[in-house]
Amino acid sequence: MHACALALPRIVLVMTAHLSDVTVNVPSKRLHCIACLRPQTTCLCRWVTPTPHRVEVLILQHPMEVAQVKGSARLLHMSLPGSLLLTGEAFGATLDAALRGPRRNLLLYPQVPCDLAAGTQSSVVDTQWLLQPDQLRLVVLDGTWRKSRKMLSLNSQLQHMQRLSLATVPASRYLIRKAHDSHQLSTLEATCAALVRLEGDGVAVQPLLEAFDGFVGQQLARRPSSSAASDGASIVRRPTRREL
Repeated sequence: MHACALALPRIVLVMTAHLSDVTVNVPSKRLHCIACLRPQTTCLCRWVTPTPHRVEVLILQHPMEVAQVKGSARLLHMSLPGSLLLTGEAFGATLDAALRGPRRNLLLYPQVPCDLAAGTQSSVVDTQWLLQPDQLRLVVLDGTWRKSRKMLSLNSQLQHMQRLSLATVPASRYLIRKAHDSHQLSTLEATCAALVRLEGDGVAVQPLLEAFDGFVGQQLARRPSSSAASDGASIVRRPTRREL
């Protein structure tokens, strides 16, 4: 457990890229880690695993995921030195600034039929891009499928961005959140799979995935054995027929 902690007031203002801030309620006397911002009882710093990578990673987190103790985005962000995490729904100029620069932006998101109807269908990744991972920026949406669709609709910068879809993925290790099938991945798992796809053997994600197993086990140990995960799986997955 991380040694540094501080007592936070009941209302914590989380700076977001939206027009309004998001308030997160926490008990007034609970000690929080100043590194991962989690309560000391669920501190995830012990699972942080520095993972060198060549592809820059931009994580766009929905505000409802900020206080979600089962979320994986912060662990991912703290483990990837070349990552940036922004929280919000409509990012505006903040997203413009984050996407600026010589790198090519690539959205980790599946191609789905409803995009064509909505006019947001984008092209699949240019295979020539895959030859230069140092020139890529991977954009990842962190939230449930429904929330990610809203983020996509509110940010025109994302709508026509070239996409990377994960056609074949291993079964998820994410046992603490409900998924519609075994191949729906957490944000951390999906990003690791994408980095392997883009960088090949040049990125070693297995230690981070093993640390993620420890994080999941920590969360499972804190809940009654009879309880079931009730939250939606992270959004980087194939949608169900009903969601289309």
